Amino acid sequence: MSGPTGGAEAAESAAAGVPSEPGETAWAAPTERPKPLHDPDPYSTPPYGEPGPWAPAPPVQHPAATPAQGTPMPAPTAPPGPGPVASAPRVPAPAPGAPAPVPGPHAPAPGGPMAAPGAPTAVGPAPLGAPSSPESAGDSSRRYDPWAAGSPVEQAGALQQSGGEGLAADVRRGRRARRFVVVWSLVIALVSAGIGGVVGAYVEREGLGGDVRLPQAGRVPAGRAPDSVAGIAARALPSVVTLHVTGTDQEDTGTGFVLDAQGHILTNNHVVAPAGSDGGITVTFSSGDTVKATVVGHDSGYDLAVVQVNGVDGLTPLPLGNSDDVRVGDPVVAIGAPFDLANTVTSGIISAKERPITSGGDKGDGSDVSYVDALQTDAPINPGNSGGPLLDSRAQVIGINSAIRSADGGSGSDGSEAGSIGLGFAIPVNQAKRVAEELINDGHATHPVIGVTLDMSYTGDGARIDSKSANGGPAVARGGPGERAGLKAGDVITDVDGQPVHTAEELIVKIRTHRPGDSLRLTLRRGGTDQQVTLRLGAAEQN
Repeated sequence: MSGPTGGAEAAESAAAGVPSEPGETAWAAPTERPKPLHDPDPYSTPPYGEPGPWAPAPPVQHPAATPAQGTPMPAPTAPPGPGPVASAPRVPAPAPGAPAPVPGPHAPAPGGPMAAPGAPTAVGPAPLGAPSSPESAGDSSRRYDPWAAGSPVEQAGALQQSGGEGLAADVRRGRRARRFVVVWSLVIALVSAGIGGVVGAYVEREGLGGDVRLPQAGRVPAGRAPDSVAGIAARALPSVVTLHVTGTDQEDTGTGFVLDAQGHILTNNHVVAPAGSDGGITVTFSSGDTVKATVVGHDSGYDLAVVQVNGVDGLTPLPLGNSDDVRVGDPVVAIGAPFDLANTVTSGIISAKERPITSGGDKGDGSDVSYVDALQTDAPINPGNSGGPLLDSRAQVIGINSAIRSADGGSGSDGSEAGSIGLGFAIPVNQAKRVAEELINDGHATHPVIGVTLDMSYTGDGARIDSKSANGGPAVARGGPGERAGLKAGDVITDVDGQPVHTAEELIVKIRTHRPGDSLRLTLRRGGTDQQVTLRLGAAEQN
């Protein structure tokens, strides 16, 4: 029979799982560990490999407040279910008859470690399963096995999780929040600046402020079509010049254009005539450069002259077109210096072709009269345009501006002070080309003639051959082209190569459009009957 002491010892042994008697088997926890719900990873790849430091973290535990030293703690409640039960340390029973030791206030527990002198002693017993120090708590958390049975409290007592990882996560979240704020601030600033710039530009353009802003059309493309007036002028202006002529008692202004790289310039005879033999001529280019010029040759019958400049590089000749291809209604551009306004550009159309006109005649003997089978245009031509080019849509010269019809009903060169009324006349370029070549090569031009004297006072239809010449000789020159063709005094010529002739001036104009040696078919009326003859043109004496 055991005493009270023995019974208590037996109970403690049973509760601690220690056999109370030899040969007696104590209860033990199951040795087989529970298996995870998933198959093990054959490559031991975290977090599905073997348990280790990479295993999933245990559930979040709220750290428990550490009690003050000496505070009595209640014993932990035993968890339900099977599992290892922590046992209290065994205290050996005192020997029979020995007095039980009475622990003093500073006496160590039996079997416990001796306290160092002066060290504080615990007032009450430590709670069961609580770690004795932070190091031991950390060791318990590192020894936690998520695959073992039992809760973290069962395995390691009162498990407390360190706040280091939580603090790092808070720091990272704070950094991300600051970056987010900075990025959004930059985005808002950029968007605000863009909106402000657009609104400001709109306000300035639309004049929403206090100042008045008038609307203006947008810019147009810099280029122009080659066949437009602007395109034609851009190509031709560098080749057009303004002539200033000074003489003994007269000054004049006219226009000309470059024929070749040698400095030959074509203009009207009446432009250079005031210079005479001791006058001066200056040529001003569109660039503003001014040089002196000399007369190469001139002809009053065609009202054409050629001057030349020397020492000028980079001359750009104007291309010559074909006046025979011109049709009524074709667009044209005239360039000149009307009233000394250099580089003036006007435009119009061809109003008529083969318009016979005469100009000059100031001398009274007819030696200065020019006869032109002219191109008529409504492009404004004024005094100062004389000698300037009349251009087609390809910027090619088709005529040389020479005369205008004045409002007083007169006709003559544009050297008068009358203004344009839309009736301008130009020498066809085909005729001007031939005369210019002769002036450059020979210094004078040849005039084709039929060898007869015409009655300029005849008012009937056609051109009548006079009864005698100006010097009293026969009207049909002996041995001349007319005599060889069988012409006689009193014959009336009514047609040249199928084109009607109404006056003596028209007949001269028709003849001047040809070269000496050309053959003409004339229709004449003699004694009330019409007949046709063929005449080969001769050349007049040097002018």
